Amino acid sequence: MQINRSTTRGHSLFELLITLLIVALILSFGLPSFDRVAARHRQHAEISALFHATHLARKESIMRKRVVSLCPSNDGRTCTPGLDWSAGWLMFDNRDRDEPPEVDPGEPVLQAHTVQPGMRLTANRRGFTLRATFLRATNGTLVVCDVAGRIPAKALIVSYTGRPRVAFENRRGEPYNCAD
Repeated sequence: MQINRSTTRGHSLFELLITLLIVALILSFGLPSFDRVAARHRQHAEISALFHATHLARKESIMRKRVVSLCPSNDGRTCTPGLDWSAGWLMFDNRDRDEPPEVDPGEPVLQAHTVQPGMRLTANRRGFTLRATFLRATNGTLVVCDVAGRIPAKALIVSYTGRPRVAFENRRGEPYNCAD
């Protein structure tokens, strides 16, 4: 097969540089917004995991007729003292009903969750305890923030009945931050 060299054309260095400049401009404008979209997705995933875990803990407490607790955890097996839930959290059958909740021998861990990198979770409680319908649950707030501050903080508020809801502002109408 013979190639007709007079009709084959390449691109000049100038055309290549202009194309690379246009691609660089598009990426410089597009990547920051993509970063926010990715951060919003990670935040939504963490809020959803906590929301569903709270519902599951409430359901399990009713079905088991026992106390089910959520607490921060670094290893997925024991509760970590403090209000920082950024490493992860776990749900367990709190048979001895201790407050703040602690996983003791013989208390099964029902679910463990590791928080995605770049997210920070703080709470105003060391744990949340959900009981059968005739008793009150531990109320409180978990705030989910992006470490880089690309998106506004969101909070999961757990009521005395154990029902969760999502909010962007506190009772005073101020936006949440991870220090709340």
